[in-house]
Amino acid sequence: MKLVSWNVNGLRACVNKGFNDYFEEMDADLFCVQETKLQEGQICLDHGEAYGQYWNYAEKKGYSGTAVFTKLRPLSVRYGIEEDFEPEGRILTLEFDSFFLVTVYTPNAKRDLSRLEYRLEWEDRFRDYLVQLDGRKPVIVCGDLNVAHQEIDIKNAKANRGNSGFTDEERDKMNRLLDAGFVDTFRYLYPDRKDAFSWWSNMPKVRERNVGWRIDYFLASDRLKPKITDARIDSHVLGSDHCPVVLEIDID
Repeated sequence: MKLVSWNVNGLRACVNKGFNDYFEEMDADLFCVQETKLQEGQICLDHGEAYGQYWNYAEKKGYSGTAVFTKLRPLSVRYGIEEDFEPEGRILTLEFDSFFLVTVYTPNAKRDLSRLEYRLEWEDRFRDYLVQLDGRKPVIVCGDLNVAHQEIDIKNAKANRGNSGFTDEERDKMNRLLDAGFVDTFRYLYPDRKDAFSWWSNMPKVRERNVGWRIDYFLASDRLKPKITDARIDSHVLGSDHCPVVLEIDID
């Protein structure tokens, strides 16, 4: 099974920059997007009868939002954590026969860290939710988690320590999530691979010089580790300030 996750930073803009070409090229079983930045009826994507579409729109126009395109018919779909509603459209959970798929756009702490406290509280609720799901069947989590977990996951670790996305608090929340029974699929296969990034600032020449961060992930329940066959970062794919990440796994 092939799964793709991509923070498109505005799906309408990304469609004009090659989104559909990449989508068709990948022919994924599950294709997840974050930061769709649109409302219902503002886009029409027709990928044929092969794909069902599920959308979680933010209440605020032009903000956040997630979506999943799936060849598999889900048993159920959920649009939040505690309740079946998420005002910022950050979470979608699809239940299948043998696993849950959760795509997420984790809140940013903001440059001045004004939203850090909210972010940390949100992380605790999200972890508890995933653990609860994992108690029922294995979980695959993908999306923009808005944190570079280890120093190897960011180009200039020393200079960025304490900045949004690389605070000790945010990194510790990732530690706690993994310790709760999940694995970072890319680092599981490639523990020492350097300069593997999924996001770059829009400042001039930053992407060309690969001065980036790895903040987009596929996580999976620990018991799925033997089924992981490949995890990669398609850094050559343009169209957003993020690039797609891919997971291949032997699961039905």
